[in-house]
Amino acid sequence: MDAATTKRINDLLTTVYNDILRVEERELKKSRFKDISIKEVHAIDAITMYEHKTTSQVARELKITPGTLTTMINHLVRKGYVVRLRSDDDRRFVRLGLTRRGRLIFRAHESFHRHMIQSFTQDMDDEQVQLIEKALLNLQAFLEFPETLN
Repeated sequence: MDAATTKRINDLLTTVYNDILRVEERELKKSRFKDISIKEVHAIDAITMYEHKTTSQVARELKITPGTLTTMINHLVRKGYVVRLRSDDDRRFVRLGLTRRGRLIFRAHESFHRHMIQSFTQDMDDEQVQLIEKALLNLQAFLEFPETLN
């Protein structure tokens, strides 16, 4: 691959990343969920409404420290998006769950991403979508373990 192609792909990736965050933030501010940041929405997405995860599980998924997540969870609890669910067997064991309001924002965020992917892959055949998926998996592997690619 030549330098010009490398630069174009780099510029596209950077622009797309920034645009996704900008559009998510803009749509959030236009919605009834004005009291929440996009980072908090991503925490809600990681908590998910389909299972109850521990703080450590969510922190690992978001690639942030448990302390950073705890601060964010405290805000989300105060805002009415998240609940802490204590185990009946061991009160020290806490899982995270979403309130009704948390489930609403979870579904809205999920819908945004579903529409974004549909738009991204429209008019592509299965082989083209598989190539995109492979390229994104390669990029993800680099971002997770950049030292192994040197």
